[in-house]
Amino acid sequence: MTSSEVWDEDTATQYDASSAGMFNPEVLDPTVDFLAGFAGSGAALEFAIGTGRVALPFAARGVAVTGIELSEPMVAQLRQKVDEATMPVVVGDMATTRVAGEFDLVYLVFNSISNLRTQAEQVECFRNASRHLKPGGRFVIELWVPAIRRMPPGQSAVPMTLGDDGHLIFDTYDLATQACTSHHYSHKTDGTTRYGAGNFRYIWPAECDLMAQLAGLEFEARYADWNRTPFTSDSESHISVWQKPT
Repeated sequence: MTSSEVWDEDTATQYDASSAGMFNPEVLDPTVDFLAGFAGSGAALEFAIGTGRVALPFAARGVAVTGIELSEPMVAQLRQKVDEATMPVVVGDMATTRVAGEFDLVYLVFNSISNLRTQAEQVECFRNASRHLKPGGRFVIELWVPAIRRMPPGQSAVPMTLGDDGHLIFDTYDLATQACTSHHYSHKTDGTTRYGAGNFRYIWPAECDLMAQLAGLEFEARYADWNRTPFTSDSESHISVWQKPT
């Protein structure tokens, strides 16, 4: 078992509703368009496939999608939408779990590589992606850039989001270990507040490139978002692509 937290049944049941904005076409369409450009008519493997937010519309483009997912309750939610024969999923961690076959594309979205909370496990995730790729295949990740520039000296917390629905998110950082905890406060209609937290390890873009080198992958491109906006020093996220040499 890796250091990643495992989404329980309660979290899995509420996941789609709590992430409703990520299912909007303006978010999903550029994501799927980007990935489809690398998969072509081949096969793709999604690490941390979850409830199929990206995998389902991606498969609707004619791509054969397989998944790896650590949380059985999340897979149970996916199974309400698609059967095993149509979209195979192996329950296991994305750092070490193997599935049959080779793939044109391995991808990992929505900051999920940060769920692995040690550098060693993150390196193994890159190596696992490389093991599953055909020569010439690509590994694509979506990841946020740590917002530590917002912190004055002596402060460890950064406000991230205050939605119109009263959903407040702020992150706390340990700059020595690169550990991060994301704190979520949601105001409910009955006047109460629900609190939840997730623990991560943040990774710098340049650190990702070194992990890719250790896995035998070559850097190809980096963008600020799925629309291929140029990545700059002010970008708050990145979409990065590495290729397995032919």
